[in-house]
Amino acid sequence: MPIFTHPEFDHHEQVQFCHDKATGLKAIIAVHNTRLGPALGGCRMWPYADEQQALNDVLRLSRGMTYKSALAGLPLGGGKAVIIGDPRKDKSEALFQAMGGFVESMGGRYITAADSGTGVAEMALMGQRTRHVVGAGTREQLGGGTRSGDPSPATALGVFIGLREAVLQRLERHDLTGLRVAVQGLGQVGYNLARHLKEAGAELWVHDIQEANVRRAVDELGAHAVSALDIYGLDVDVFSPCAMGAIINDETLQVLRAPVIAGAANNQLAKASHADELWRRGCLHAPDYAINAGGIIDVSYEYNGGTPEQVRQHVEGIGETLRQIFLRAKAQDMNTTRIADSLAQERLNA
Repeated sequence: MPIFTHPEFDHHEQVQFCHDKATGLKAIIAVHNTRLGPALGGCRMWPYADEQQALNDVLRLSRGMTYKSALAGLPLGGGKAVIIGDPRKDKSEALFQAMGGFVESMGGRYITAADSGTGVAEMALMGQRTRHVVGAGTREQLGGGTRSGDPSPATALGVFIGLREAVLQRLERHDLTGLRVAVQGLGQVGYNLARHLKEAGAELWVHDIQEANVRRAVDELGAHAVSALDIYGLDVDVFSPCAMGAIINDETLQVLRAPVIAGAANNQLAKASHADELWRRGCLHAPDYAINAGGIIDVSYEYNGGTPEQVRQHVEGIGETLRQIFLRAKAQDMNTTRIADSLAQERLNA
């Protein structure tokens, strides 16, 4: 399994393979870039088909975290961890404690946080073995009191703010009343995003692999449930991918009709060429590492110190970052991903 010649290798500074025989832990930690600070990124647990698929994911995700932190104006680099396993049946206290030990062994170059398949409980277990973990306890919340360290509400808020900016730029709509949105994925982030949209007057079509999540959105938000295949081809204003990556691909592009794509999922484009195809069609795509930065903003303030009001103000800045990307894309007639990459590189090299 080559590393330096791997198609997703992008001058990563460190790739660490982690195995603990006693717990069965098999994981990979990738540090992409620490020019702006230590690499912060979530620890994902997923039933990858093989090690190659896991390596692909961790290399792509860690690079995305570098760009995400740079675009968000954070003093952090980019990293990611993936655990190979089914989060519904392969978790154990000992496994996450072992993972915490591997994080600690990196001496602070990598800071971990929750991601798909992990949450506050798992971060707390890792925190028994490492200082370099965020989102493991309670935090002060805006308006007083305490809240869970789960950063997903901040991620959802940032995606909502970014989606609103994309709608303004592409559809020239300031008001979301009656806006038709298809939300794919109703986990913590996807459901909170759907709630924000409902409160703003949008009409929702939803799908999730967990039927209980769909029923909750139908019952509580008045959403319309649709099948896994139908979610792509709906006649809606916005398609919002909030599940796994690579869902904008050769197959789905044949049926996608929405003029705006804005969602929380990482690595939404299966291939770089798909960004050009979306631009050619007149579909405005909000690059995922720009729009979904709310979570890393939230946990960065936990790590470096800051108030809930500072967190909220910083998350609201996602809208301005996307506005710059969209306006540059229009002025240069260039797809939004290339513009976002260029802006991130400017900030990395500043």
